[in-house]
Amino acid sequence: MTEFLTVDGGTLAYEVSGTAGPLIVLAHGMGDSRAAYRFLTPALVDAGYRVAAVDLRGSGESSAQWPSYSRTDIAGDLIALMTHLGGPAVLVGHSISGGAATIAAATAPSLVTAVVELTPFTRPQSIALRDLGVSRVRRGMTALLGTALLGSVGQWRKYLEIAYPGRRPADWDARLTEIEAMLCEPGRMTALQKMGRTMPADAGAQLASVRCPVLIVQGTLDPDWASPRAEGEAIVAALPAGLGRLEMIEGAGHYPHVQYPAEVVTTMLSFLSAARA
Repeated sequence: MTEFLTVDGGTLAYEVSGTAGPLIVLAHGMGDSRAAYRFLTPALVDAGYRVAAVDLRGSGESSAQWPSYSRTDIAGDLIALMTHLGGPAVLVGHSISGGAATIAAATAPSLVTAVVELTPFTRPQSIALRDLGVSRVRRGMTALLGTALLGSVGQWRKYLEIAYPGRRPADWDARLTEIEAMLCEPGRMTALQKMGRTMPADAGAQLASVRCPVLIVQGTLDPDWASPRAEGEAIVAALPAGLGRLEMIEGAGHYPHVQYPAEVVTTMLSFLSAARA
């Protein structure tokens, strides 16, 4: 059942599953909704967690129009939600929300026991010419630019088709239809475009201030980096020594939690067990 939390600038929609156990808050990437965690949520509840999946500002059932859409803004929303739900929580963030999770952990350490970042944009990015020689990177960037410049739902669909290489969920076609319908609602595409224009420097600046364990999960075929492993290793290196751990999901693109949910859950639960110990 959808619940709503009013924060500065708008209203956040979220859904809580499970009635007991440690709290996990799941935050999706841009152009998506909390349905991105439709496979992870039941598995985490079965593992004994209370799970809150939130629609980011501008997405899903949350308010469409907000003053801004930075990682710092999203981190503030996540802190408000964790506070509302009685925290502390394990904070899981995908893509732009990975950077937001870093900021939340650094600025509200009493509320965050551990962080899981799924294919995160957490550091300042630069593209070298040689990166464009990698076909998936070149094609993915072209589709992202088309989305950003034209506000094109069709270009976003092309990006998703590249970002989900190989294995796709059984509900792939239906889910694409849902995403396209959401982005056609007033203000939703604008929110995606504005998120896409934000830079992750604010998240990168907070990496050294994180004090809880952090798991970075990268897909080996993510079109956003020529070397997803190198990006993950760079994030771990920027964290305080001993806090970060990198896991690669073979064959996954930018959405490993949707393509390979069982593998991601297994990796998460192993990490969380070690973090508690």
